[in-house]
Amino acid sequence: MPAPVLDPVEINAGAWYLRGLRHDGRVDDRPAVVASCRDPEIRRWRNRPDPAAPDFDEQVTAHVADRIDGWARGTRCAWAVAEPTTGEMLGEITLEHLDLAHGTAELRCWTLPGARGRGLARTAAGAVVRFAFGGLGLHRVTWMHAEPNRASAAVAAVLGFVPEGRLREAWTVDGERVDVVVLGRLVGEG
Repeated sequence: MPAPVLDPVEINAGAWYLRGLRHDGRVDDRPAVVASCRDPEIRRWRNRPDPAAPDFDEQVTAHVADRIDGWARGTRCAWAVAEPTTGEMLGEITLEHLDLAHGTAELRCWTLPGARGRGLARTAAGAVVRFAFGGLGLHRVTWMHAEPNRASAAVAAVLGFVPEGRLREAWTVDGERVDVVVLGRLVGEG
């Protein structure tokens, strides 16, 4: 059975506005995605298109298009976390591996350097978790982070995600194999 088509949902998260990613005549989020690919801290924790790749521009365009198409496929909900007055993209938050039949998804996010330390990830993730449970009717949201990523661990803890296990040496960070901590939150928790 194919996944249902979802219409992009905009969320007012107080200091930030969550909207679908765009690259059209009015808004182009590709420069923010490029900045995320060039930021060493984001690249440390997240797979990003490689700025040295000969087809880097095409990869960035494909990244944004994939986020847009995820809604239509019913497999991913992706938002640009934007400054509400200018619409400037400051980060991205997604519900990956969306499975409406089972009521599950995995939450992922990143924040550009100029927006760090202002509660953006915590606020946006909290809004998306509320949408996941209330708007989509999910039963469970998973959060995974590399064990050394203290910022990600702190956001997950504040949002009520509970440690459930670890994937030993599952990711590579700084050229070393590291464990991935798996956390979960069920509807009604937190």
